[in-house]
Amino acid sequence: MLEVDREQVLAHRIAAQGLHRVESDPAALAVFDLGLQSTQRETAEVALAARVSGEPTEESLVDDPRFVLAWTHRGAPHFHRRDALPAVTASLVPLDESDAMARMLFQKRMVEAAGISATDGLFTAARAIRRVVDKPMTKGAVSTAVTKIIPPGLSYWCRGCQATHILEQVMRLAAIHGGVRLEAGVSPATLAPIEGRGPMRTEPDPAAATSVVVNYLRLHGPATPAEAAGFVGTKTGVAKRMWPAELTEVSVDGRKAFLPPQDVPSLENPPAPGFVRLLPPWDPFLQSRDRDLLVPDRARQKEVWKIIGNPGALLVHGEVAGTWRTKAGGGKRLDFLMSPFWTLSAAIRAEAGAEAERVASVRGFPDLRVSWK
Repeated sequence: MLEVDREQVLAHRIAAQGLHRVESDPAALAVFDLGLQSTQRETAEVALAARVSGEPTEESLVDDPRFVLAWTHRGAPHFHRRDALPAVTASLVPLDESDAMARMLFQKRMVEAAGISATDGLFTAARAIRRVVDKPMTKGAVSTAVTKIIPPGLSYWCRGCQATHILEQVMRLAAIHGGVRLEAGVSPATLAPIEGRGPMRTEPDPAAATSVVVNYLRLHGPATPAEAAGFVGTKTGVAKRMWPAELTEVSVDGRKAFLPPQDVPSLENPPAPGFVRLLPPWDPFLQSRDRDLLVPDRARQKEVWKIIGNPGALLVHGEVAGTWRTKAGGGKRLDFLMSPFWTLSAAIRAEAGAEAERVASVRGFPDLRVSWK
């Protein structure tokens, strides 16, 4: 069995995820094999700035017709290559009722109480969304219209909105099956029909589901079925049914994990990550489910992954060495607050300052100020 240590694994993932900046075209980045999450403002553009070579520009994924934004993995918004969206949609059809219920995540109990199976609820909502969304519509308008035509158990009284509306997770999971995407760069959240959307598919595609796990292992491996399940948003037992047939078993500091065989040479001898990067909240590098490996200190984990309002991560020579946040100052200036976990040299701080310039540029700020906590 191949034995590797934590540093090798991190270096391998950093290379696999394009953080060495060897690609100039965003579409060539391997992170789009899974999709690039865009949960908070401009996180996707900042993630690209950390990966794409050349001078950063304000041109974003919003302006690139090769990409489309949709609620996909775990119901979170992701940018995908437009031509890959049919395959992504197929991969998101639950394998069975157990899988469908697991994907309901934080609203699982509400779905269980609805008097309808999770599978039926998912596709009932998808059909309603397809019927309602025949043009761009705000999320609120879609929710109001869909709630009127779905079974009562799939909606609830929301104190925040002071209205009855469809369960949030059901809506997010169903939208892609209803042939609906998100309008990128538009606020409030707006849904629109996917161009050329075909008939809704309800039959599971095991091969498509397995492709998600393969891509997870390629970008976040070596990994375990439990970790892949965490990314998919399902049970470990379901992830085992999605598990690829040909994998290499690896020991990571004594822990058993798996990797596609073609990635073994890169894991054995990964390029040294001798650089600094500013990773946005929910950056692909931070999406690995083995957080103890990414950030061994449990107290530091709580600083990187918060319940609400994650900061960005300061990546220094392969290690998460701190966090960072921004605040617009004076309209044209972006203020950065860097919070390192340990003392960093003047040279490292200078590199972080250069990365902050890239972030400010892609966010359209001509000026910036960097402060260190």
